[in-house]
Amino acid sequence: MAKKLWGTRFNKKTNALTDKFTSSIAFDQRLAKYDILGSIAHAKMLARQKIISQKDSSRIVKGLNSILKDVVSGKFKFDPSAEDIHSNIQELLNKKIGEPALKLHTARSRNDQVALDVRMYLKSEIDNLVEFSAQLQKAILKFALSNSKVVIPGYTHLQIAQCVLLAHHLLAYIEALERDKQRLLDAKKRIDSMPLGSCAFSGTGLGIDRDFVKKELKFAGLTANSIDSVSDRDYVIEVLADLAILSVHLSRIAEDLILWSTKEFNFIDIDFSFCTGSSIMPHKKNPDILELIRGSVGKVQGDLSSVIMLMKGLPTSYNRDMQLDKPPLFGAIDAVKDILEIFMALFANIVIEKESIAAKVKDESLFSVDIVEYLIKKGVSYRQAHDIVGRMVRDCLDKGNKISALSEKELKKYSPKLNADIKNILNAWASVNLKKSFGSTNPKLVKQQLSAWSRTL
Repeated sequence: MAKKLWGTRFNKKTNALTDKFTSSIAFDQRLAKYDILGSIAHAKMLARQKIISQKDSSRIVKGLNSILKDVVSGKFKFDPSAEDIHSNIQELLNKKIGEPALKLHTARSRNDQVALDVRMYLKSEIDNLVEFSAQLQKAILKFALSNSKVVIPGYTHLQIAQCVLLAHHLLAYIEALERDKQRLLDAKKRIDSMPLGSCAFSGTGLGIDRDFVKKELKFAGLTANSIDSVSDRDYVIEVLADLAILSVHLSRIAEDLILWSTKEFNFIDIDFSFCTGSSIMPHKKNPDILELIRGSVGKVQGDLSSVIMLMKGLPTSYNRDMQLDKPPLFGAIDAVKDILEIFMALFANIVIEKESIAAKVKDESLFSVDIVEYLIKKGVSYRQAHDIVGRMVRDCLDKGNKISALSEKELKKYSPKLNADIKNILNAWASVNLKKSFGSTNPKLVKQQLSAWSRTL
């Protein structure tokens, strides 16, 4: 059993159940690298400020670097009996260098130590999440560029709506992911303040130099209030909120792909390597990976709720409840990274069912808005145009007939403004080309957006 950093005051050992229930080493061990780097900077500062000797500081730094080497290489053996990662590293340092190790914890507490570790961890993981998101954007962009001429029927309310370029639909994913990246990078700005030196709650009377530690650890600024530094986890909640939004976008992409891969839609074929079969139905090819992505997103939302509920009733000081912010944080980050990585590979292995899509875009209900706008351009009011086309849909499409089959005389019965040239716009490619507004599915505008994203990414 590792010696507890606070054990001297206690006149009896803690119950084994207490040790098991309060230990966090099982999950906070992933903070080891950041805990050591923070300790190295702290030890250097203590010597610089003549709070400990340079000799002791050098021995501490050397010992910590030795431990860090094992952590990075994966050789480090975590002590399951340790109370937390801070205690584990402190105990190991004691064994390595002896008495000087006892001076490392001068002018700090585990309260500001863990706040530092989590901030450092989040800075690193945000960079990873942003990079993973950018790689997914690139994979989607490559897929869009390869299928830039494909027009699909778009849907609202899961009902057929209007024609859009597949690339335009895919660009919607890229836009959403970009906002997700920017939210994470914005959160990083607020995380990038160094809390060490706040100690347990009120700071220290020793002459430390927090600015030196800030520079050593490459933080942009210092936290300005010692109580706030150790007692709030809004930066954890903010990252979880950003991940919750990102995961919703990923879930919706998964849902689109699930729908598109069904026989009813038949827009895409997902590679067998990303599907599974049925133990009873030999014909099945199930998009289980996408379904599990969709299901995993619920856990990310729960992770956010977990930390919000954890924090909501705490008084403004450090409370041990905060130890429990890490499992949901780590779990959400791991889940989102896994999903992003899967999507990168999946998009590289999707086949477009072009013939099936071509058949579906012959549905003339897709062109109802185009006919409305045709009439508006001829001076008909929007309300009148909507009513005219509504009658055409009712009389023709609802009865299984085509508007394109109407003679000019029959068209004139609906409006004298309708001519035979209306038939020229009743096809998918004409429909997308009719769009003019910035951000629309017009092929020229979509091509510009694809080029812009190619440069950006």
